[in-house]
Amino acid sequence: MSASHFRELEVWQLSMNLAKAVYQLTATFPHEERYGLSSQIQRSAISIPSNIAEGNARASTRDYARFVSMAVGSSAELQIQLLLSGDLNLGDDALRTIAIDLCDRVGQMLLRLHQALSRRLESESRVPSPESRISEEAEDYR
Repeated sequence: MSASHFRELEVWQLSMNLAKAVYQLTATFPHEERYGLSSQIQRSAISIPSNIAEGNARASTRDYARFVSMAVGSSAELQIQLLLSGDLNLGDDALRTIAIDLCDRVGQMLLRLHQALSRRLESESRVPSPESRISEEAEDYR
């Protein structure tokens, strides 16, 4: 959480490794899957680090949490697609296992990041605004 730039985040770095692993896996799919499941898997995989980066670049914690939530969703979507590709016997099993393991790790890290951002949002909402503090102090003098 203390990283100021998305490239410093371990979850972003790992999600980039996941995207690369997915591209290696889908390269072993049959050519006729190029525009089918292969393309969908690739889009889901690249969505994860993209949403982390976009959320990190946003000005508010609320936006950051929303984009991390989308990355969590993309991670779940990717996991289903990877499992389906195995059920359909598409691609290399060893590469798929690597991608699924990375997807599990990234998903867990994203959930923890989202929880931390949610806690931050809760604590930010409990801090009174300067305007409300001024009006409360003014009440003391009436």
